[in-house]
Amino acid sequence: MKQTICLLLVLLWSLTMSAAKIKYPGKKTYIYRYELKDKTPTQYSLEKPQRFLSQKSLERRKRQGLSVDSTDLPVCKQYIKQFYKKNVQIIGTSRWQNTVLAQSSDSFLLASLDTLSIVKKATCVFISPDSIDQPGDIRWNVHEDFNRWDSVKNDPYGMARQQIEMLNGIFLHEIGYRGKGITIAIMDGGFQNYKRIPAFQSAHILGTRDFVWSQHNQDISNFESIDHGTKVLSEMAAYAPEITIGTAPDASYWLLRCEDPLTEQPIEEDYWTMAAEMADSVGADIINSSLGYYAFDGGRGNYRLQDLDGQTAFISRSASLLAQKGIILCNSAGNSGMGQWKKITVPADAPNILTVGAIDRNKKLAAFSSIGPTQDGRTKPDIVALGAPAVLISGRGTLVHDMGTSFSTPLICGLVACLWQALPDKTAYEIIDIVRQSASQYYESTNILGYGIPDFRQAYENNRKQ
Repeated sequence: MKQTICLLLVLLWSLTMSAAKIKYPGKKTYIYRYELKDKTPTQYSLEKPQRFLSQKSLERRKRQGLSVDSTDLPVCKQYIKQFYKKNVQIIGTSRWQNTVLAQSSDSFLLASLDTLSIVKKATCVFISPDSIDQPGDIRWNVHEDFNRWDSVKNDPYGMARQQIEMLNGIFLHEIGYRGKGITIAIMDGGFQNYKRIPAFQSAHILGTRDFVWSQHNQDISNFESIDHGTKVLSEMAAYAPEITIGTAPDASYWLLRCEDPLTEQPIEEDYWTMAAEMADSVGADIINSSLGYYAFDGGRGNYRLQDLDGQTAFISRSASLLAQKGIILCNSAGNSGMGQWKKITVPADAPNILTVGAIDRNKKLAAFSSIGPTQDGRTKPDIVALGAPAVLISGRGTLVHDMGTSFSTPLICGLVACLWQALPDKTAYEIIDIVRQSASQYYESTNILGYGIPDFRQAYENNRKQ
């Protein structure tokens, strides 16, 4: 994520927070991922999916002609019990990938569990560092009012007009489509002060969940440890006329924290997967993920360019299942364009998602925006939107301009919600294709801008029922 979520995050911390080196007490902690061989003794049945999926989730599948399959079945409880008997702590499970996360200070014990008859593969995905750079007090005061120079009189969209107008998204709002009835799950690293910022007072937040395991104590909520998710939320849900309006102010939102900003380890792919599964189970229609990975602390689990095939990375295999569940994933392409890597990160390589790159105000690719193609030759990014810079609201409640594919992605995500509200009979696959087909260079795609800048008015008008 640190390569992708925000180019200025480290600088922001250095300017606004005092850092302290926090030492972990006691023994080191290890977490292993165990891929299980099957789900044979499960107590659940595909004939009774209401036992493990919400009615909203089932209705989403039914509406799109999708059936529940074996990947939807929870991990077998009998298998989980075998891990408990070995005196390890269960951190979480993934039903889609049939995995268990187990934690212990005894690495030899965890490694030995690959001999269990139920285990297909064991992988160490987390080793606690000896110490971390912990941000200082980040309980910032929230500004009740915006600066007067942030206002654009007589323009309800205020400073956000250009970034929405570039996508022809205001048209959808004007004809009554602002995301109502669509549920969006935002998967990110922290949602600082989201309850206190006035521009979110009308936002429909359905709930929150923190998937990141932590062995250290903080005197504030980890969920609000950074404001990256707050910024992302603002581009979709904010309502501050003459200052900024989000792309889907009438949509409903789940806020899911699945990124640990203090370390970068393979376990974050598991957190992401568990968050995506929850989004599915509660009935989310769309996921916004401004997250991406390719390199981890110490080099353990790093990906190679040849791994960008949508199926090699654990997180990409999870992302590749979403459209099959009737969910649209909008994922940032990554901010590696100026580095040695240059290419998209995972899960941006997954098929049947909308991978979003960033352009500047002149509609040119932002220098930092990651490029394609995938290893198997698919066009990436799929589309682009303004991200150099984008207008958003910080955790302090102030209007800011920030750069990154993290911030081009929610502009697209919110308008996808509006489009799907307008075209409710379409499937996730169909909406993805409609958005691509509306883009400025659909017939001449490149690995720089993908299919180009989508036109949401065209997407609607070319597909509405006459």
